[in-house]
Amino acid sequence: MQLDTFKYDNKIVKAFAIATTIWGVVGMLVGLIIALQLFIPALSFNLEYTSFGRLRPLHTNAVIFAFIGNAMFMGIYYSLQRLCKSRMFNDTLSWINFWGWQIIIVLAAVTFLLGITTSKEYAELEWPIDVLIAVVWVVFGANMIMTIIKRREKQMYVAIWFYISTFVTVAVLHIVNSIAIPVDLVKSYPVYAGVQDALVQWWYGHNAVAFFLTTPFLGLMYYFLPKAANRPVYSYKLSIIHFWSLIFLYIWAGPHHLLYSALPDWAQSLGTVFSIMLIAPSWGGMINGLLTLRGAWDKVREEPVLKFMVVAITAYGMSTFEGPLLSLKGVNAFAHFTDWIIAHVHIGGLGWNGFLIFGILYWIVPKLYKTELYSKKLANYHFWVGFLGIVFYASAMYWSGVTQSLMWKQFTPTGLLQYPNFLETVLQIVPMYIIRSVGGLLYILGVLVMVYNLYKTMKQGKFVENEEAQAPALDKKPEKFEISKPHKWIETRPVQFTLLATVAILIGGIVEFIPTFLVKTNIPTISSVTPYSPLELQGRDIYIREGCNNCHSQLVRPFRSETERYGEYSKAGEYVYDHPFLWGSKRTGPDLMRVGGKYPNQWHYHHMIDPTTMSPGSLMPPYPWLANKTLEISNTGTKIRALQKLGVPYPEGFDQIAIDVLVKQAEEIALELQGQGIDVTAEKEIIALIAYLQRLGRDIKATPVVAN
Repeated sequence: MQLDTFKYDNKIVKAFAIATTIWGVVGMLVGLIIALQLFIPALSFNLEYTSFGRLRPLHTNAVIFAFIGNAMFMGIYYSLQRLCKSRMFNDTLSWINFWGWQIIIVLAAVTFLLGITTSKEYAELEWPIDVLIAVVWVVFGANMIMTIIKRREKQMYVAIWFYISTFVTVAVLHIVNSIAIPVDLVKSYPVYAGVQDALVQWWYGHNAVAFFLTTPFLGLMYYFLPKAANRPVYSYKLSIIHFWSLIFLYIWAGPHHLLYSALPDWAQSLGTVFSIMLIAPSWGGMINGLLTLRGAWDKVREEPVLKFMVVAITAYGMSTFEGPLLSLKGVNAFAHFTDWIIAHVHIGGLGWNGFLIFGILYWIVPKLYKTELYSKKLANYHFWVGFLGIVFYASAMYWSGVTQSLMWKQFTPTGLLQYPNFLETVLQIVPMYIIRSVGGLLYILGVLVMVYNLYKTMKQGKFVENEEAQAPALDKKPEKFEISKPHKWIETRPVQFTLLATVAILIGGIVEFIPTFLVKTNIPTISSVTPYSPLELQGRDIYIREGCNNCHSQLVRPFRSETERYGEYSKAGEYVYDHPFLWGSKRTGPDLMRVGGKYPNQWHYHHMIDPTTMSPGSLMPPYPWLANKTLEISNTGTKIRALQKLGVPYPEGFDQIAIDVLVKQAEEIALELQGQGIDVTAEKEIIALIAYLQRLGRDIKATPVVAN
């Protein structure tokens, strides 16, 4: 048999490996800083660029898209070439993918620190960067698909199935969720509003976890785990069931993030049902991974690579059991908005993604440099200190979450809230925040040890840029279709496989979106709800810029504990002009849905400048720059016109008088504050923010709650 001689491109793999380690350290250090800021607010240094609201999206995006994203590309570029017995389709496309992704990461870091954000979870980047992401992603996908098409191996191995589904689904998610009307280069409004925006965002958010943090890493697991263990995958049939059921079911589950919200009940229930069903394929993948190691447990004890992978797969099993558990309404009512959710996502992030990446790095770097790992002892040290870090982190956050929920819901025997002051619940969990920070510090310490170990491994080896390989040319004789082996047939046809995967992931979204967008009774309007005034609109954009929604929700759920604490529960019609929605996903501070009119303007001013003057012991950082910065009002008319295009019913020609209306309202607020001895002028940003906060929840008349 005649063999083709070709060379694998290791240089691109090395580049992504180095980027993975660098961005991993950066993203985790930012995470440690914001963890410390939660109980030491002085660490924000009273600077806008280092405040929690600016750093939090920087942390999540750096870890997800910089650390995990680069690791995903590293693993795919290494494994795909070897699975296809072919060099990547085009080296130039590979490097466009690499440098394009690094540019996106740098732009993200800069814009987040500047407060340029859409506020949408895991999709905070503004529209020009979204366009760049789409371009780079298409470059990656084209390079991958063309490599698969020109492969020398007839059957597509299971890992490739997961790579294909990742590409098509992330493309669909990103495009649908990012559609917006630009105001200028750094500001846009999403085309969706309120409940519809919430549904699209969590359809995206949940499936970004599914198809960026899960499916590509399942593909990497199916390649690197058998390689490291030198054993075949436990079950081919189980991998087929695992793949197709996972990608079909996952896409439906997004609404479970919105239980007890203003989202229609049918959509919430649909999300719960499919979340419960997800246990089966998720655990099928975990079982397939762990049973691949049957008979090799002695090797697991000896090899740090396998230790990392076993804990990673176990963490995947834990988090994919907990997700469906949290989708049960009874559990969700207890856990949502608490630190339980933080523990849950970090079991996946630190355990599943982090430990699998570490295992792959420890395996792949020696292969690239044709040497042995510099020190197994240091790798084992990394494993144990990192594992201990996860235990400290997760246990503290679970304890914190349970404490929060119990305190929020506790009533006295006379029917009054036991802890009416939200700050009491915050101060009670400070010890858990300290323990969480210790866990994060241990985890980062392990990563730094890994960086040193990999550096020394590189120094002692010799890097092979173009690794020579041989394989017979692909037999292009068409595979005969057999009823008994339909999957064998589709595995030889990458284009058809890609189309079938696309259909599988589109069904769930279509079923959920069509009724929500087209059936008006799903989102009933309320006649008293009116659009934001120009000043309130500018204040809302400042609220978004400062990341206030990272700590405060704007959603009162229909529980007695919440209506007693905050007021009337939220209605879908109250959000029809909210572009974007701001329901939040975590309550580090109290809900603000009904804060309008609860406190005087003077209280809000002092609370933003120095929170402790209004709430002694508060851990909220101060925002003194709001009283110093002049509000940018020249774009007010442009913003009004953009929202008019989205259906917000501002009167025709209102954009021409919007600035006059804004100035008049600002002067009224400023005059009131000046009369109370506060030296502030109408053009300052804090005036707009106060106007927005005072508007919240005042469009409907709340029904008084009578205690039982």
